[in-house]
Amino acid sequence: MRRNSRARLSLSLLLVAGALGLGATPATAADVHSAAPATAAIPSASAYALDAAVERTLGADTAGTYLDSRTGKLVVTVTTGRAEEQARATGATVRRVARSAAQLDAAMKALEAEAKITGTSWGIDPRTNQVAVEADSSVSARDMARLEAVAKRLGGAVSISRVPGVFDREVLGGGAIYGGGSRCSAAFNVTKGGARYFVTAGHCTNISANWSASSGGPVIGVREGTSFPTNDYGIVRYTDGSSPAGTVDLHNGSSQDITSAANAVVGQAIRKSGSTTKVTSGTVTAVNVTVNYSDGPVYGMVRTTACSAGGDSGGAHFAGTVALGIHSGSSGCSGTSGSAIHQPVVEALSAYGVSVY
Repeated sequence: MRRNSRARLSLSLLLVAGALGLGATPATAADVHSAAPATAAIPSASAYALDAAVERTLGADTAGTYLDSRTGKLVVTVTTGRAEEQARATGATVRRVARSAAQLDAAMKALEAEAKITGTSWGIDPRTNQVAVEADSSVSARDMARLEAVAKRLGGAVSISRVPGVFDREVLGGGAIYGGGSRCSAAFNVTKGGARYFVTAGHCTNISANWSASSGGPVIGVREGTSFPTNDYGIVRYTDGSSPAGTVDLHNGSSQDITSAANAVVGQAIRKSGSTTKVTSGTVTAVNVTVNYSDGPVYGMVRTTACSAGGDSGGAHFAGTVALGIHSGSSGCSGTSGSAIHQPVVEALSAYGVSVY
């Protein structure tokens, strides 16, 4: 199914290279979705490619794809015999489900129209064939009743769970990249026409035009684009003459080389590197996620179970050598489980015409 009802989150496989050398990367969130598997695998390059091929071939005839945690194989959900035949022809494992892409999209639109409540997020979980809604601790009993009433009317297409903490952009006054008196994290170094840039969260680049690598330090880069809310990405051009490495800092004296970028698949394992919580791990639990922050909604995001905290905003979500996303926010972290939201990096790379290196 289309991963973004606004047609912004495509599933084309974009091969690029690189990451970031600012010691900053992704962030995380707060509570594991009840349907999340105990273990998760990292997709192979062929699985990412198959995911993209299925999207191109089936479009709205699939209700989503996910990675089977036991076999590591891509599973394609379908509602018709014709779609099942087409999916099998791509080499994917196929599962028949009750709700079509159109029905799930209609449920998302109903939530958008009738239950757009600050402190909620929703997205597609193809493993349950539902729209998975999370409501943080700021959502009142009255608003929960309103949310539940909409879900009930949608006849099982929506599941609702509470998460601790409050969904928020994770900027912190204070370490990794600094601007406007706030600290964020950088995600991936990128290039265009020989010029060097880094991408980070749009709610960070909204704060300041000038960015430094240390608090009160010299400016290393200048903002050249920003988008928040609706999206959550921004780009900063290096102006200090540096050529930072295209790797993600693992905060243990080593780094992870990045050789491509792709969109995350539900059920896969991811890692997050950020300036506050360093490297944490989790599982992708939903795509096409809407998050209703207090200062506006963002669309087409990805929900994970990685942990994060203030200052991790703008950091990198990745799996092995594949760049996946730019950390946006979370509702905090409960134990080792989070609810981290990331902006798909493929969309940001396309918007600015840049590539990782």
